[in-house]
Parts: sequence; C-alpha cells; structure tokens
Amino acid sequence: MADNQPAPVATPAVPALGGPKKKRSPNRLVVEEALNDDNSVVALSQAKMEELNLFRGDNVLIKGKKRKDTVCIVLADENLEDGKIRLNKVVRKNLRCRLGDIVSVHACGDVPYGKRVHVLPLDDTVEGLTGNLFDTYLKPYFLEAYRPARQGDLFLVRGGFRPVEFKVVGVEPGEFVIVAPDTTIHCEGEPVSREDEEKLDDVGYDDIGGCKKALAQIREMIELP
Repeated sequence: MADNQPAPVATPAVPALGGPKKKRSPNRLVVEEALNDDNSVVALSQAKMEELNLFRGDNVLIKGKKRKDTVCIVLADENLEDGKIRLNKVVRKNLRCRLGDIVSVHACGDVPYGKRVHVLPLDDTVEGLTGNLFDTYLKPYFLEAYRPARQGDLFLVRGGFRPVEFKVVGVEPGEFVIVAPDTTIHCEGEPVSREDEEKLDDVGYDDIGGCKKALAQIREMIELP
C-alpha cells in the first residue's frame, strides 16, 4: 500500500540578521584626535599608509562633510589603529567633521607650488592687536615649511601675545598649492568677518538631499519676487 504521507517541505534558510556586513572602503577612516597640533599634518598607521600606497611627507586630499575637502601632509603613527586618522582641530573644522566621524583620504599627486596666496585674519582674533601680522605670524608659520594652502580654509597661528585665525582667501594657481619660499603671501585687505564666515557654513539648498524638482519649485517660490 502506497504511503500517502506528504513529502517533507524544505524549510527556507533564514538569512542572518542584518544581512552581510558591508566592508568599508580602505580609504574611509574614523577621525581621531591629533597628537601633533600642526594644522598641515595628519597621521595614519604605517600599515594603512602602505595599503594606500602613501609615503611619509606625501600630500593627501581629505574629504569631509558638506562637500568640504582639504590638503595635508601625511605622516606615520605607529600607535594608531589602521582604521583611524589623526586630524587636529583646525583640519576638523575645515572638513566640518568631529571626532568619530568618517572622512576619506586620497593620494593627491603633485600639488603645484603657489605663485601667490592671499590670506586675511578673522576680525575677532585681531581686535586691538597692533604690529605687523606678516612678520609676527605668517612669516614664521610658512617659512621653509612647504605647507599646503587650500582656498577657503581657516588656520590658526600661535605667535606674538595670542593666537590669530586666518582665512585663505585665494591661491594661484588652482584651488590648493604648496607655499614655497618664492610664493608671494599677500595679507592686505579688511579682516574677514566672523559673522559672515559662520553664515557661509549655514545649510544651503545643496545640503538638502532628495528631489531636485521639488527643490527647484521651493526655490522659485522663495526667491522670485
């Protein structure tokens, strides 16, 4: 007599919770506090530098939040974890990132030596300050240091009686250069307003992701008379 029992039904495999873990790209690194408070230097582990084919003293392009990027000099830190990068407060501010955020690091190739760099102080850091800003702050900061300068970046210089914050208003050629001994540094002009600088950092249309058509309609409604 035939066995009328139904054939056993195969139980589908239950996928692991959360699915497969997405591996982070090797050039995406977690921001850690810097040990060396130099505005032009970032640190990676030796293993990470080898993985990214970087050498001590190379220039690297670092991409942060709000489409911000900057150029720094990379050094090795043997006590740093492979998935981290040390950035000081000035670099973090330029990248609009905080400790624990993720930034991406890219080989920068040859950065041109600057023909000229125009920097201006922020108004609230030079209030009541007298004397020559170039001789007291900028000359010692850039002298023989071959520092990268990125248009739009801020940097802090400790010198004289108190630190002064400057903005790179413009560079030639391009958007970032190396400040070499024969680069002309201009610092003529009115100080940059802190208030204006902070307004530039406010959220704009481009920071809002999503539907371009809806944004265009909102823009028309708001901006057309």
